Amino acid sequence: MTRQLSPDGALVHPDCTIRDSRLGAWTEIGAGSVLSNMTMGDYSYCARGCDIANATIGKFVNIAANVRIGPTDHPMDRASLHHFLYRSNLYWQQEADDAAFFKARAARRVRIGHDVWIGHGAIIRPDVSIGNGAVVGAGAVVTRDVAPYTVVVGVPAEKLRRRFPKQIARRLNELAWWDWDHDRLRMALSDFRHLEIEAFLAKYEDVTLH
Repeated sequence: MTRQLSPDGALVHPDCTIRDSRLGAWTEIGAGSVLSNMTMGDYSYCARGCDIANATIGKFVNIAANVRIGPTDHPMDRASLHHFLYRSNLYWQQEADDAAFFKARAARRVRIGHDVWIGHGAIIRPDVSIGNGAVVGAGAVVTRDVAPYTVVVGVPAEKLRRRFPKQIARRLNELAWWDWDHDRLRMALSDFRHLEIEAFLAKYEDVTLH
């Protein structure tokens, strides 16, 4: 079957569970993914088997298979770690679940900028922000913020290198091509494919200024 993305919303593959989430135009959700309390900007996608909770994801984000974003914590400061503390109704019908615990958990959002690449099997912890254009290596466990246009790898994830020098990263952020409309992206497609970064910026900064 041919994939066909749409300006009207997400292409959702089989066996997904999606709750309290908003998906933008031209987005795609891989088979078997679980999404909860999250938003995904236009043109972003996740491959199969992703688990994404309590997250705000920008535009043009590339999420490989089996990525976990916003994995929830157990109460490490209590007498027990077990979820009978907060999913109590599963065990005693007369006991309500701990609504305050779930509210606090949902507030610990992951924030992912635009044009980010998250590699296969990576884990992004709650309360982490990842800047525009950043790259998270396969299998990395991200426990702290990642600066824009930075490549991080490892467990826990550490900076490997910058994608571009600071000045180039600043100019890309200011250009904000991810906010262009669909027709303008199409007109620039050949330049995205073929121009080196300096030439691309020089051409489109000039257009933006005028």
